[in-house]
Amino acid sequence: MANLKALKVRINSVKSTQKITKAMKMVAASKLRRAQEAAERGRPYAEMMGQMMGALGAGMVGRDDAPRLLAGTGGDQTHLLVIATAERGLCGAFNSSIVRAALRRVDALQAEGKTVKIFCVGKKGYDVVRRNHGNLVIERTDFGSVRNIGFEQAHEVAMTVMKLFEAGEFDVCTIYYNAFHSVLSQVVTPQRLIPVELPENGESLEAALDGAAFEFEPDEEEILADLLPRNLSVQVFKALLENAASEQGARMTAMDNATRNAGDMIDKLTLRYNRERQAAITTELTEIISGAEAV
Repeated sequence: MANLKALKVRINSVKSTQKITKAMKMVAASKLRRAQEAAERGRPYAEMMGQMMGALGAGMVGRDDAPRLLAGTGGDQTHLLVIATAERGLCGAFNSSIVRAALRRVDALQAEGKTVKIFCVGKKGYDVVRRNHGNLVIERTDFGSVRNIGFEQAHEVAMTVMKLFEAGEFDVCTIYYNAFHSVLSQVVTPQRLIPVELPENGESLEAALDGAAFEFEPDEEEILADLLPRNLSVQVFKALLENAASEQGARMTAMDNATRNAGDMIDKLTLRYNRERQAAITTELTEIISGAEAV
């Protein structure tokens, strides 16, 4: 009977867990729609901004007056990796996939003799990185108290990166995040923030703007001085929006799998409970019959 009681308690416990995972799946599904819409709305602006910055940079290669955010420091000895993860877990391999990709890059850079520094955005990423590479973390921030990530948080991260760059802390900065493709597919994406990535095919600014005519007012340097920091914030914002959508998609999938697994476990435990209960009843009946025959 003691074993039957333990099975009953375990079945009830798994049922309670199943209710929680089912509720979390529904919450993630409702949040996913808003996060996906935000990510999709932010992509065209961020992509065109990055494309324009890259095309401008291609036209300023070799110029002494090229802005440092556009041209870089001229070296690549020190790398800053911005690892953007979630504030919470229970979202499958969402956080671990980003961290693994970033740490593989850390190992590769260190093997080449480069200096690596890490900026953790999000609690979960920092929790993993600090175990083996805590000495490389120079900055960390989390937004656990923020309900919905907005441009303000992205600007805060971008300004921290800017201050580190102006202080000469690194030569190249790359952000790692999960790009949202679908509920079942989130792809770890590294994107270089500083210096701005130049188009591989040498695309001109005219081509980037679909052949549109343009002229600078005021001069090019003044415009770039304003646009380059703004572009940095925009690219970080895009990464955070993609992360937010990917997190909810991953959590929805993980909780759906957990709910199904809990259902399977309940079925197995219920079958085992019924078998043991039947065995106990059969044993009791046998003892009763044997006692009656002995009398």
